[in-house]
Amino acid sequence: QVQELLQDQVDMPVALAMRYGNPAILDTLKGLQQQGIDDLFVIPLYPHYAMSSYETVVERVKAVLKEINYQPHLRVMPPFFEEPNYIAAMVENARPHLDWDYDKVMFSYHGIPVRHVQKTDPTGQHCSGGPACCEKATGDVLATCYRAQALHTTRAVAQAAGIPEDKVMITFQSRLGRTPWLQPYTDLELEALPKQGIKKVLVFCPSFVSDCLETLEEIQVRGKESFLEAGGTELRQVPCLNTHPAWISTLKGYVDEAFSLVPVS
Repeated sequence: QVQELLQDQVDMPVALAMRYGNPAILDTLKGLQQQGIDDLFVIPLYPHYAMSSYETVVERVKAVLKEINYQPHLRVMPPFFEEPNYIAAMVENARPHLDWDYDKVMFSYHGIPVRHVQKTDPTGQHCSGGPACCEKATGDVLATCYRAQALHTTRAVAQAAGIPEDKVMITFQSRLGRTPWLQPYTDLELEALPKQGIKKVLVFCPSFVSDCLETLEEIQVRGKESFLEAGGTELRQVPCLNTHPAWISTLKGYVDEAFSLVPVS
């Protein structure tokens, strides 16, 4: 639907490709090649940089282009974790939920192993794997630090939405295996919050721009269940941007800027 809605807004082909699904990147790029498209703008639909998400998309696109001998002028949208229009779309999408008398607003990001964050530190010296260094991340370090980018998104959304600072918390979900992942962990925090008097929680999941079954199950099913069992009274999840008009408009703005078009008023 996002592809269709964006296509209605621009006068150039808009194609959808998936890193782990269909239509596959290979098939989509072959189709564009057959159409004679020689100017390609790729928007990885991950707001934050991570080796396992954003980077794999970019590298797969480059590998496929080489594999099929397709050489368009290639531009790639950088992570847009604090781009003003993206933040504004997040707030507009969440507006129906912001008047609720919540006790806490949890920004739950998809977790990644700590070693991944340390590996993408371009200096090899800044990242300690904990929150302290993320607070100071700037420049090239910020450009590839997933946790620091999550902090920036959270602060930007909270400020724009008027969420009090003392009601904001950041957590990470979906950890696997026994190696250390980014903390604090969403599931453990949901179990602990009621014991701190936090009975009503509003949850944002900003790692994705579209709702996915994994996150819905983790937050609205298992997370909600454990929160209520621990003594909480209500948990609500803000939907991802999905097909919200403000998000489609934001994507159109990215395309307009990339191709130096003057937006039609």
